[in-house]
Amino acid sequence: MLKASAAIAAKDLRLTLRGAQGLAQTALLGLLIIFVFSLSRRPGEEVPALAAAAIFWLSTLFSQVLVFNGLYALEEGSGARLGLAMAPAPVQSVWLGKALAGFALVGACQVVFALAVAVFLDQGLAGSALTGLGCVLLSDAGLAALGSFMGALASGRSARESLLTVIFFPLVIPVLLAGIKVLEGVILGTGQAMDWMGLSGAFAAVFSGASLVLFPYIYTGEE
Repeated sequence: MLKASAAIAAKDLRLTLRGAQGLAQTALLGLLIIFVFSLSRRPGEEVPALAAAAIFWLSTLFSQVLVFNGLYALEEGSGARLGLAMAPAPVQSVWLGKALAGFALVGACQVVFALAVAVFLDQGLAGSALTGLGCVLLSDAGLAALGSFMGALASGRSARESLLTVIFFPLVIPVLLAGIKVLEGVILGTGQAMDWMGLSGAFAAVFSGASLVLFPYIYTGEE
């Protein structure tokens, strides 16, 4: 399963990065959100760390929706979904492969978002950069697990594509709140919100387990 997942992830990354238009649009959307938010403050006014952390994750969430819509559209557009589902590998390989590819693509966008937050919102890290990176990666793991599952649920019918945004955003509230609180603590250097990282880990574990069980029914249920 891991070998098939790695092959699917590599294939998706090659197709996505071949033109790079999709990834550039995703990064630009996040940059636009951060830039517009920066215009809401008066000259010289400091942006609270909590607000900066929130806008970073908000940009990440919108990027997540675009990334997973694009990853599942790769097969929908070419009619290769049935072939992928019938490949001699567990169907869950598709979920994990898409999750790995989405994790990498969103992570690449987050590097741009972090620089934009530092420049446009004048934020720095008073705490440990390693802790901040761990917080982001742990939250990203949960978001990728859920995003890959919801991408499969929303693909296949144009009328259902809006489901990814309608259902995805309410479900990610716990990990979003945890990511914001931990990132705020890292920016301020207080480390007071480290307990929230447990919630991010639990979120990733719960939705990874649920996706492994339910994904075959979602992905092979209809063509």
